[in-house]
Amino acid sequence: MIVFAASDKGGTGRSVTSANLAYRRALAGDDVCYLDFDFGSPTAAAVFDVPGALRGVETGGLHSYLQGRNTEPVRIDVWADTEHELLRHRPAGSGNLVLLPGDRSGGEFTVGRETLRRCVDLLLRLNGEFDVVVVDLSAGRSYAVDLALEATSRREMRSVPARWLVYHRWTRQHVIAAAGLVFGGRGIVAGGVARGHDEARLTGSIRFVRAAVPDPESPLWSQVPPAQSAWMRKCDQDLDVLAADLDIGYTRLLGSVPLEPVLQWREQLITDEDVLASRIANIETLQALEELAGKLTDDEFWGQP
Repeated sequence: MIVFAASDKGGTGRSVTSANLAYRRALAGDDVCYLDFDFGSPTAAAVFDVPGALRGVETGGLHSYLQGRNTEPVRIDVWADTEHELLRHRPAGSGNLVLLPGDRSGGEFTVGRETLRRCVDLLLRLNGEFDVVVVDLSAGRSYAVDLALEATSRREMRSVPARWLVYHRWTRQHVIAAAGLVFGGRGIVAGGVARGHDEARLTGSIRFVRAAVPDPESPLWSQVPPAQSAWMRKCDQDLDVLAADLDIGYTRLLGSVPLEPVLQWREQLITDEDVLASRIANIETLQALEELAGKLTDDEFWGQP
């Protein structure tokens, strides 16, 4: 299965949440591949703590491969190459966790016929090799999003299961932007239909993920003044109404990740030890990530809304 991770804005938690979902699936025994298609800012390796690729690789990344400058993109075995102390020893029963990084000096680029052919070939090969392939796309209606839509519209890709996660923060601006990215006149659905996608099928393959969501009922906010507490609850209710009006409410919501200090200060993988041993992360965050990882391939959560 191929999972495309998209967002209309930067700073939505798209990359760090997607990396955590890939990590969780690998812990559960799946062979997982993570592609950094954020061509303008290829920093996914930083979440996995892979040295030498924190801002992309010097040569041989996905940018170079798609543009025909190398025959195969660089592969990084996260378990073997990470500097993360807790990931250096591959957990028993875990699957492969492989990162395909971007190029350090890449940037966005237009999609030509040869680029499309290379992309389709890569996705087909990786889908046959891995249980889950996560493709982290550049923010907005980018060339990376266009490439994903074009590639998945090809006849040879139609039998490959593909799903879309669209990330947004829980603010009015982010809710409006996420809805526009998917349902706007130049959004993912319209762009996919223009390329030959079936509208109902494409729409049914898209789910939203809310990141850094504050809970007004949590202990973190229990000490705020009454007026501020009431205002927060009202904002939360208003956002629920707005999301429903824009058709990105609960029927299209795959899940939420709570506001997490660790992810605010340092975008990283949340391990069990971070919650149970050092206690630097909240168990609610770990539970939310595990739930999302399970829902990725659970058809119960991907029926037509």
